[in-house]
Amino acid sequence: MERGYSLLEVLIVLTIIALIAALVGPRLMAQLDRSKVTAARVQMRALASALETMRIDIGRYPSASEGLSLLSQPPRGRESETWQGPYLDGSVPADPWGGVYVYEPPTRDFATPRIVSLGADGEEGGSGLDADIATGDAP
Repeated sequence: MERGYSLLEVLIVLTIIALIAALVGPRLMAQLDRSKVTAARVQMRALASALETMRIDIGRYPSASEGLSLLSQPPRGRESETWQGPYLDGSVPADPWGGVYVYEPPTRDFATPRIVSLGADGEEGGSGLDADIATGDAP
C-alpha cells in the first residue's frame, strides 16, 4: 500500500483554503483600510501637538508658505532665537496613503490650524475611505 495523498484530497484541501481566504480576505482588507484612517488621525494629533508647542515657543503658528516644514526647520530672522525645535523626530510624515498633509493656518484669533489628509484617493472631498480627514478649526 502506497502512502500519500490523492489528487482529490489535495483539491478538496485547496478548495477549503480558497473558501476561507474568500471569506476572511475582504474583512481583513477592510480592517487594514480602517487602521489607515486611525493612523492618519493619530499622526494629525501629533502634528497638532507639535504645532502647539512651537506656537508657545515662537508666539505664532506657521504661515501658509512655511507650512508644516517649520516644525523641522527653524524660521529666519529673530524668531529663530526662540525656536526650540525640531518639534518632530525626522521630517513631516506622509499620510498613511503616501500623500502629504495639507496645512491651513488659522484666519481668526484663538483658532487652531487645520491639518488635512486627503484620504485614499488623494483628492479633496470623497466619501468612505476617500473622504478627507481633518483636525483643527481653520480657516
